[in-house]
Amino acid sequence: MKIAVFHQHYLGQEQGGGSRFNSMSRFWTSKGHDVVVIAGSVNYAGRTGQPFRPWNLFRRERGEGGVEVLRCWVPDTYSGSYVQRALAFLGYTISASLASLFIARPDVIVATSPPLVAVVPAWIASRLRWAHVPWIFEIRDLWPESAITTGILSPNSLLAKILYALERGAATCADKINVLTPAFRDDLIRRGLADADRIVFIPNAADLDQFQPSAASPDVRQRMGWTDKKVFLYAGAHGRATALHQLVQTAQLLRHRSDILIACAGDGPERAKLDASVRQQNLSNIVFHGPQPKAAMPGLINSATAGIAVLQDNPTFRTVYPNKVFDYMACAKPTVLGIDGVARQLVCEQADAGRFAAPESPEALAAAILALADSAEERERLGQNGLRWVRANADREVLADKYLDVLSDLCGKPSTSPAHSGPLMTTRS
Repeated sequence: MKIAVFHQHYLGQEQGGGSRFNSMSRFWTSKGHDVVVIAGSVNYAGRTGQPFRPWNLFRRERGEGGVEVLRCWVPDTYSGSYVQRALAFLGYTISASLASLFIARPDVIVATSPPLVAVVPAWIASRLRWAHVPWIFEIRDLWPESAITTGILSPNSLLAKILYALERGAATCADKINVLTPAFRDDLIRRGLADADRIVFIPNAADLDQFQPSAASPDVRQRMGWTDKKVFLYAGAHGRATALHQLVQTAQLLRHRSDILIACAGDGPERAKLDASVRQQNLSNIVFHGPQPKAAMPGLINSATAGIAVLQDNPTFRTVYPNKVFDYMACAKPTVLGIDGVARQLVCEQADAGRFAAPESPEALAAAILALADSAEERERLGQNGLRWVRANADREVLADKYLDVLSDLCGKPSTSPAHSGPLMTTRS
């Protein structure tokens, strides 16, 4: 098959962050399929790859595993104000729509959201560029609902109405909709956006080739300043939705425990403000390490005592599975989970792999951290439970294979291919 993926935040080489489609596309390529990813030049943390020449709207790259990437120009404003972020989304919409004119006809298209604007170039390629190419609308987060419930967007604004119309249009015209949690499926059906027979469920998972249990690295612990500490690691985005101020407040409550350190790895628009707050309060038991190379993340997780996953106390976030919990479980690390809803059901009830703390409750987070810090037996039990669960239920390669079956059914091509049928990209820039 020839597969085109529209994904604004597809990671570049060695960039840290959500790597779902890096793994998926690498696996599909290894199975003999031709994959092109139409991506943006700026990722969700506001970091860029190689600078763009001013006369190029897109350029060709070779990604991991030989995946073709058409990297499209996006204004370098993503980590600024919300207006500047909107400009970055608009930039991707325009440049990716133009880039879609310079790819060979694919057999099937995937558009993954957020941002929701990825559906625009996918629809242009599917319906305007060619008479009809089947496409999948993938929902990794409910947009624009998440932006509204986090306070980023007013529910009565013109932009919200446009985005809701875009969501409805994509859900209506896509041949299939993939959701990452059962709650998303229920939401689509409840709002009448799609019938159950058009919705598939291929969730997030763990890359078990990269994330495996191993002994803590003394070199990593020394380099990170973790020596002689029980480290509770948050790995992920530093944005409004994650509400990391709750970790700063938790650190205040744990100042009396010099053996406990909260470590944050990642980047985002809130990191500078959080760093300033830590310095102002003279806290030494929480540190913001900034972005880390993707290849370093397994070593960081294995060198920590436990993982942390938190989000804003927001009804919408009761519908999501955070990526990071699968990586923690794959490394046999227990999770302190400050997220209610389906994430709590998965991590704390189904897998029995973590301790729940009420979202945005520093007191509850501190209590959960203390309980795990003081019980090596509990950490071991929860960590091993998580490892067993993720190996049985969330192997990314198994789910990538399942995704291939869905793509194959849509376009009538076999999901296994003995050889490449030629490059999907037809231009250089």
